[in-house]
Amino acid sequence: MSTEPKQILKAVRISKTFGKSQVLKSVEFDIVPGEVHALIGENGAGKSTLLKILFGIYSMDSGEGDLYIDGEPVSFGSPRDAIDHGIAMIHQEPLVFKDLNIIENFFAGYINTKVVNWRSLEKAAGKLAKDIGLNVPLRQKMDRLSVAEQQLVEIGASLVSNARIIFMDEPTASLTPNEVENLLVMIKRLKAEGRSIVYISHRLGEIKAIADRITVMRDGSMVGTYQNSDLSHDDMIRLMLGHELTLARKHKRITKKAEPYFRAEAIGIPGIFENVSFSVGKGEILGIAGLMGSGRTEVARALFGVTPVKRGWLLINNVPVKINSPNEAIRHGIALLPEDRQALGLFLKQTIAFNATFLVPGRISDTGGWINNGKEETLTKEGCSQLRTKYAGTKQYVEELSGGNQQKIGIAKLIATNPEILILDEPTRGIDIGAKEEVYRIIERLSEEGKCIIMISSEIAEILALSDKVMVMYEGRPAAMIPGEELNEVNILSAAHDLAV
Repeated sequence: MSTEPKQILKAVRISKTFGKSQVLKSVEFDIVPGEVHALIGENGAGKSTLLKILFGIYSMDSGEGDLYIDGEPVSFGSPRDAIDHGIAMIHQEPLVFKDLNIIENFFAGYINTKVVNWRSLEKAAGKLAKDIGLNVPLRQKMDRLSVAEQQLVEIGASLVSNARIIFMDEPTASLTPNEVENLLVMIKRLKAEGRSIVYISHRLGEIKAIADRITVMRDGSMVGTYQNSDLSHDDMIRLMLGHELTLARKHKRITKKAEPYFRAEAIGIPGIFENVSFSVGKGEILGIAGLMGSGRTEVARALFGVTPVKRGWLLINNVPVKINSPNEAIRHGIALLPEDRQALGLFLKQTIAFNATFLVPGRISDTGGWINNGKEETLTKEGCSQLRTKYAGTKQYVEELSGGNQQKIGIAKLIATNPEILILDEPTRGIDIGAKEEVYRIIERLSEEGKCIIMISSEIAEILALSDKVMVMYEGRPAAMIPGEELNEVNILSAAHDLAV
């Protein structure tokens, strides 16, 4: 089969089936030198699966499809084959060596283990870290980094390979606006060097900012490939969903002062964060904003007892409480949706039903304590339906779901516990625009039911849309508490950069 000379990669009739579920249906895709080719679609549309096939992680269905590099047929049996053909991939969930430091992760696979010039490597790593906007000690081990920082390290590692084609699967899902801007500038530089980027993101503003062509996928099939200039924001949504999207109204902020129900008074953990104070009333949504490394996630983990508070006081309904473990937090009616869903929020090798219900055995058990499969099935389907989760069946393993659908299972698990206080750390990370609206509605419904909600988000639009008030963190301390009537992008960004609000 012939192919145009300028196409460095071309995929024809790519199909993929998992069990009884066909997730890709005869998809065609190509890449030309020096372009940013975006892949968009709802969660479960098949975007990540397509890239995993093109990178040799998955094999396409037997007897289906062809893959060409520079017009020559190729077959990738592993990622090593793809790397040897000049392809690198930044994964939706960072794939890093957790027990190694940043320098070692940057150059893993490229270090001569017999003779290592660490001074030279550290100098090169310093330049690379500066290029990608990573401001962390280079000898820091990966297990001490946030998900966003790990994501930046993986981006840096992909650049070391000097690949001609770089697949980026949701590279900005964990990043704050500053980090996103740095990445987009870097992508434009890579494009100018003649490298090609395949870019997946649910943030359509990013797509409009950097893409040359846009391929839209829906339910495992190709809708079409378009020039960026030919599509508006609304066009992209309509093509992804197959219909127009009516956006949820902006959160109706509470008009009267809510009585504090959950309070923190000057809490801190030495060396991590300090002097954090806030209160959240029933029905109130407290947003927490700030740059990467500002201490947002560390505060959430402390409130849930993962790393217990060492200073200050926590009070629930005016009663001081000690929360030294997640079990104690759960007993006090607190639930946490963690930033890192795969490592901390889900059992990937267990079923959807297990993940959605394991925190509430009493709701799915018979009188004798045995699991009632019917109750488990019903509760699971209820949670999944609320969040429009795409899945083959409740016995499907969570690791087989797309990243966004995994996030939805994590949220459904929390809702099943009926907590009084919900801490949501990046609740829409990796979720498509249609599903985001469902999550927003769920958050608003829980607020209307009188739940206390603390929501961390890197997306300022999300913070503004949902929050009644916002605490902005800067370098491990609260820089501002902004009331609802003063909430705007300027005030949040000013506090996040430690400027006068």
